[in-house]
Amino acid sequence: MLVKTFGSALFGIHAITITVEVNIDIGVNFLMVGLPDVAVKESQQRIDSALRNYGYKIPGKKVVINMAPADIRKEGSSYDLTIAVGILAADKIIKEDKLSSFMIMGELSLDGSLQPIKGALSIAIEAQKKGFKGIILPLQNAREAAIVNKLETFGVENIKQVIDFLNDELKLERTIVDTRAEFYSQVSEYEHDFADVRGQENIKRALEIAAAGGHNVVLIGPPGAGKTMLAKRLPSILPPLNLQEALETTKIHSVAGKLGTHHALISRRPFRSPHHTISDVALVGGGGIPQPGEISLAHNGVLFLDELPEFKRTVLEVLRQPLEDRVITISRAKFSVDYPASFMLIAAMNPCPCGYYNHPHTQCLCGPGNVQKYLNKISGPLFDRIDIHIEVIPVPFRELSSARASEKSDKIRERVIEARQIQEKRFEGITDTHCNAQMSSKLLRKVCRLDDACNAILKVAMEKLGLSARAFDRIIKVSRTIADIDKQPEIKAEHMAEAIQYRSLDRESWGK
Repeated sequence: MLVKTFGSALFGIHAITITVEVNIDIGVNFLMVGLPDVAVKESQQRIDSALRNYGYKIPGKKVVINMAPADIRKEGSSYDLTIAVGILAADKIIKEDKLSSFMIMGELSLDGSLQPIKGALSIAIEAQKKGFKGIILPLQNAREAAIVNKLETFGVENIKQVIDFLNDELKLERTIVDTRAEFYSQVSEYEHDFADVRGQENIKRALEIAAAGGHNVVLIGPPGAGKTMLAKRLPSILPPLNLQEALETTKIHSVAGKLGTHHALISRRPFRSPHHTISDVALVGGGGIPQPGEISLAHNGVLFLDELPEFKRTVLEVLRQPLEDRVITISRAKFSVDYPASFMLIAAMNPCPCGYYNHPHTQCLCGPGNVQKYLNKISGPLFDRIDIHIEVIPVPFRELSSARASEKSDKIRERVIEARQIQEKRFEGITDTHCNAQMSSKLLRKVCRLDDACNAILKVAMEKLGLSARAFDRIIKVSRTIADIDKQPEIKAEHMAEAIQYRSLDRESWGK
C-alpha cells in the first residue's frame, strides 16, 4: 500500500516541501531512496526502537521509502517522525485522512520522545505557502512555528501522541502565539545603557552618528579606555526592528539552531562578538552542511570584532564582499545558498602592540616602525569600508568620579530614529537603500550636493591632512548623516568639518 506524508528540507534560510512516499509490498527488505544522507538512513534504527516502546513495529515486509524531489539531498534527523508516520499509515495502523493536511517533522529518540529540530519557522512558513492546514512538530519548537498565525501548530512530546491524534483518539492543544504582542514585549529591553558610561562624550556622539546612518566604526585606543563598553551599548541606540526584520532575523537563528526554546521571535537587534581565533568558515558560513556564519547571525544588528589586528588576515579579508553586497553566497558543486548579511561592523583595536601609542600619560614602548606594522595587519581595502575611525582616550578621574548623570540610551535613540525617518523618506522607492551608509556613488552625487564652503573644507582636508582618496565618499556620507541629525536639508560646512574628524587612520602622520 502506498502512502504519502509531508516534511520539509532547509535550503539556506528557506524551506522546500519534501514528499515522503512509503510503499509496503510482498518481500523482506527496507529501502530508502531520494538522496538521503547517512543521518536520514540511520532513521530506521531510531524508528524501530521508538515504535517498539509503544507496542508497534516496522512491518516485516518489503518497505520502500522515496523522498521526493529526488535531486535534492535530504540531511539530518528531522525526518524521523515523517517517515515513521508514513510507515504506520502504509501498514494501516494510522488513518490516512489527515496526512495530506499536515506537515510533520521531528527527530525521534529511542524511547519515542521527540527532540527539537532546526528551522521550524522556515518550515512553518513553507507549510502555509503550500496550503497545509497545520504542522505537527516537537513541543520545543511549537512557539517558534506558531508565529505563523494562519497555520494550526501542534507541539507533541512523543510519537504515541501523534498516532492517537491522527487516529482521532486524542485532541491536541493548538499552540497560539500573539505575534505582535511577542514582538513588542522585548523590543526596547537592553541590558546595557549609555547612562552607565562616564565621560567619552565625543565617542558617544560618533556612535550616535554611526547608528543614525548605519555606518561602520573602528574604535582605536589604549587598554581600559572603554572601547568594548561603548561598543556593547550600540544596539541600545539603534532603531527597533520592524516585524519583517524580526521574522527574517529569527529565521536565520532558527536555521542555525541558535534560537532558545522559550523564544518565539527575536525582537531585539542581535549583537555578535566572535573571538579573534574564529575561522573564515565560522565567520561567513559554510561547512559540509552549509550553515549561517557570524556575519549572518548579526543580520539587522551589530557585528563586534574586538582586538581587530589579532584576527587572522584571511578571516578579515572575507568581510570585504559582505560589507558591500550585504549578502553572502556559499557555493558548492551542485548548489549555492544565499544568507543575508546586512550588519553594522564595529571594531576595536589598540593603536600599537604595547597599546600606549598617543597615550596622554603613558609612554609607548614600541620600536620604530612597529606602530605602522601593527596597523598594516588590517588591509587598506577593509579600512576603506569603515566610515568612522575615532580615537578613544582614557577618561580622567574627575569625570569618572562625577555625580552628573549621563544621557540615557532612550534619549539618544529618539534622535537616531528621527534621522532614520528622514533617510527612509529620502530613499523611498529605491531598492536596497535604507540609510546613508548604503548609498551608491551615483546616488551619493544626486543626494549630497556640496556648496563652495563644503568643497573648500574637503579640499583642504584631502591636501593638508593627508587623507586618502578612498575617504572622499565616506566623509560625504557621514556629513549627510550629521546634517540629518541636525534636521538640515543640505550639508553645511560644520557638518563636513565634523565628518573629517572621524577619519583618524587615514592621516599620513598616524603611526609615524
